[in-house]
Amino acid sequence: MSEIVQDYIEDYIRGLIPLGSPEIEDFRIRAENEEIPIIHKEVQKHIEMLIHANKIQSVLEVGTAVGYSSSIFALAMGPQGQVDTIERSLKMIVQADENISALGLKKQINILIGDAQEKVEELTKTYDMIFLDGAKGHYIHLLDHCLRCLKPGGMLVSDNVLFKGMIASDDLVVRRKITIVKRMRKYLEVISNHPQLITSVLPLGDGLAVSWKKDELDVNGENP
Repeated sequence: MSEIVQDYIEDYIRGLIPLGSPEIEDFRIRAENEEIPIIHKEVQKHIEMLIHANKIQSVLEVGTAVGYSSSIFALAMGPQGQVDTIERSLKMIVQADENISALGLKKQINILIGDAQEKVEELTKTYDMIFLDGAKGHYIHLLDHCLRCLKPGGMLVSDNVLFKGMIASDDLVVRRKITIVKRMRKYLEVISNHPQLITSVLPLGDGLAVSWKKDELDVNGENP
């Protein structure tokens, strides 16, 4: 469980979510059995809704792991949608490539191999949505380049931002996680008050921040 909301509420919400295809359900079960962290079911459903509602056709993901969320995004966008996903663990990359191939999504998903900060700095493309699901202590360092790569009207979606409740309460902070907690608190403060963003922080999964990037007129205060 996420430790963000009561277990019975989380169980009820997850019970409302229809099952995916047999291939996707098998993918999720395998990842969970191997204790590989993937997006929570309720987070997955929320992002699928964002993709459909905003007609998203391009996604940058930071943190591929075994390719589960990349596959979900590609399927939600349809055959014209494209995902670029960054991962530096060669072990994860091999597994992700196998999983993505098994689902027939190789043409839609491009794995960028290397350090997230270096790869994001190198990017010249822009995206409809950027999904941060990598090292939590690095979100703040990635923000400026993510905003550069995000189209006006695009969505910046940041996962695990409440980090087992530690971000919201000092009483829950584990000593060895203090640096991560401080950086994530700073990140949430910045995106919540950033002049280019409208941000909502939601108690979904381990905490989800959804930020909408304003267009230039909105930033300059020219729109009502």
